[in-house]
Amino acid sequence: MPALGEVFSKINPWHKDNPPPPRLTTRTTVLLLILYALSYFIPFYLSSSTRPSTTHSRDAPSVIRARIRSVTFTCFTCAAATYIILLRTYVPSSEDGDGAVLSGPHRQALHLLGVWPVGLWDGLKALGLTMVLYLGPLYAYLVVEGGWRDWILRGCAPAREVLFGWEWTSWRNIVAGPITEELLFRSSSIPLTLRSPLTPSQIIFFTPIIFGLSHVHHFYEFRLSHPGVSFLPALLRSLFQFAYTTLFGAYATFLFLRTGSFLGVCAVHAFCNCMGLPQLWGRVEPEDDDEEGLERAVPVMAGGDAGQQHSSGNRGQKRKRLSILWTIIYYVLLVTGAVLWWRNLWSWTEGSNALVPKQAFKKAAL
Repeated sequence: MPALGEVFSKINPWHKDNPPPPRLTTRTTVLLLILYALSYFIPFYLSSSTRPSTTHSRDAPSVIRARIRSVTFTCFTCAAATYIILLRTYVPSSEDGDGAVLSGPHRQALHLLGVWPVGLWDGLKALGLTMVLYLGPLYAYLVVEGGWRDWILRGCAPAREVLFGWEWTSWRNIVAGPITEELLFRSSSIPLTLRSPLTPSQIIFFTPIIFGLSHVHHFYEFRLSHPGVSFLPALLRSLFQFAYTTLFGAYATFLFLRTGSFLGVCAVHAFCNCMGLPQLWGRVEPEDDDEEGLERAVPVMAGGDAGQQHSSGNRGQKRKRLSILWTIIYYVLLVTGAVLWWRNLWSWTEGSNALVPKQAFKKAAL
C-alpha cells in the first residue's frame, strides 16, 4: 500500500508541459467561492423567519422551511452565474459533441457542472466505495440494531419516512442539505477553480476549507440554543465540526473531479449524513428495546419471583456475551472497510466523465 505522501505526489497539474491558459485568476476564483459561501448562510440572519434566537430554534419546522427556500434560491442563482461564466470562458475541446443544443460551450458547461452526462454508474460506484468505508457502522445498524427489518420487512420504511413523512429535521439533513450544499460547493464552485491556475491537488485540499468555514456560524446558533454550555466547549465543538466538514468536502471534491457526477456526490453526502461519524471506541450495543425495558421494570431482589430473576439474569448474560461478539465484529469490519476503501479509491472512482484530464491523476500502484 503506498504511503500517503506518495499518493499526494501523484496528483499532478493538468499537464506538465502544456497547461491550458487560465481564464480566471486565482484571486477572482477565491473571491467568488467566498461570495458563494457567504450567500448560502448570511440570508438566514436577514429575516425574522430564518434568524435564530433563544426562542426560535433552527430545528423548528417553520425555520427549516424558510431556510430551504432561501438556500434553494441562492444555489440556483450561483449555479446560473457559474454557467454564464463557463460559457464566457469556454475552452474548445474535441469532446464537446456535435448536438444542436448540447454542443460546444453549452455541453462543456453542463459537463463541468456535473449535470450532463448524468454519470449514474460512476455515481453508484462512488456511493458503493463510501459504503465500503462504513462497513462497520452498516453492520451495527443493519445487524446489531436490526435495521434490516425496516428495509426488507417494512419495504424501505426509513426512506419512505424521510421522503414522504415530512419530518422536517430529517428532510433538511438527508435531502435538502446534501442537494443544496453539493449544488453550491461542488457543482457551482469547482468548475470555477477549473478555469483558474489551481491544480487538482489544490482544488481538493484547499477549496473545502471554505466549505468547512461555511458551517462555523453554527457556533453562534449553538450558543443561543444552549446558553448553559460554556464558551470553550462550544468552541471546541465548532472546531471539530469545521474539521470533519472540511475533510468531507475534500473527499466530495475528489469524487466530483473523478466522476463528474453531481448526482453521485449528492448520494454520498446524503448517505454520510444518515450514518454520521463512525463509532471509534466503546462497546457496540443495540438501542434499548421493549424486552430490556421490561427487564429493568422487574426488580431482582430478595423476595421477588425466583423464575423471573433467573430468566432476567440469563437474558442479561446472553446479551452481554452477544455485545462482546458484536463489538469484535464491528471493529474488524471497521478496519477492513477502511483498508478496502483505500485500496479501491482510485479504481472505483475512475470514469469517462471526469472533470480533469486523465493526466491530472496518475493512479497509485496499489
